[in-house]
Amino acid sequence: MSAMVELRDVCKSFPHPSPKPGQDPVFRALDHVHLEIQGGEFLTLLGPSGCGKTTALRMISGLDTPTSGQVFIDGHDVTGLPPYRRNVNQVFQSYALFPHLTVGDNIEFGLEMQKVEASERKRRMLEALDLVSLSGLESRKPDQLSGGQRQRVALARALVCRPKVLLLDEPLSALDAKLRQNMQIELKNLQTKLGITFVFVTHDQEEALVMSDRIALMNKGRIEQLGT
Repeated sequence: MSAMVELRDVCKSFPHPSPKPGQDPVFRALDHVHLEIQGGEFLTLLGPSGCGKTTALRMISGLDTPTSGQVFIDGHDVTGLPPYRRNVNQVFQSYALFPHLTVGDNIEFGLEMQKVEASERKRRMLEALDLVSLSGLESRKPDQLSGGQRQRVALARALVCRPKVLLLDEPLSALDAKLRQNMQIELKNLQTKLGITFVFVTHDQEEALVMSDRIALMNKGRIEQLGT
């Protein structure tokens, strides 16, 4: 069985902004990364700031392209494809909700871009709200919600397009400790229920241990350890 996501010998390099004498003028954000993520798996990329975990996520999403190597999703080489052709969605730390749109319109936005009919958009929007326990809040604006509720809206917006892979870039870091713990449990339960492949980025070891099927420990652009 082929992996749902595969990074095959992926490198990503940037010119070093201010190299010191004798220092390599190239900064390697990813250094020959090999990674296979199975369908329905909750995998976490864990490591300190600057280790390459967000860069790896950007390779999967298509927001950035490798300097060398290949990216596969569901057995297809997507290395050169833009994000909208990868059937992948992403939840960001900042939520990235449109403040002038209602909750319902925020969730429907991606479906509208896909030219899904209005009745089907509404049905799927309400279904997504129910999935994240926010039924009845579709007419509110983001500034009328708590931080935890805004995070759920961002999650519903990502899930409503039915991606094969959901990418989560430190989405809980802005929440307080208690709410963060609750959301960790909710996220894992939701992933188990839906059976979607989740790729989660965090620097918090406890968070990774609570939710993950496997953890890829990253440091200096490499995966140093991979396991349960």
